[in-house]
Amino acid sequence: MMLDWLYSAQVAIATSAGVLCLILGLAKRKPSLITLGSIALVELGLLVQLIASIAIVISGARAKNDTIEFFAYLLVALMIPVGAVFWALIERNRWSTVVLAVAGLTVAVMLVRMHQIWTGIY
Repeated sequence: MMLDWLYSAQVAIATSAGVLCLILGLAKRKPSLITLGSIALVELGLLVQLIASIAIVISGARAKNDTIEFFAYLLVALMIPVGAVFWALIERNRWSTVVLAVAGLTVAVMLVRMHQIWTGIY
């Protein structure tokens, strides 16, 4: 089963990072260690989720709906913060901070969907 405490922590971190970046982006702040670090924390949580999910599936557990779809969402979610940070490092302006916000909030939504796929609860 998908670890509920890890899921809850990840949604809280991704949402908080997204809101923080959105506020700073709308305040015309360029990407900083705070915004980049918050999105890096989101990525770290996703890496922990990947490792935990692989271990859980190896132990015999499966998603209620589709385990392959779950891992597809997880892999795409792993790419989003990387792409946003890459964008923010190349184009350092306030809109890059907003892109980081969109990345954080997108990952939060994807985590909710992954939880739905794993538990079968909509």
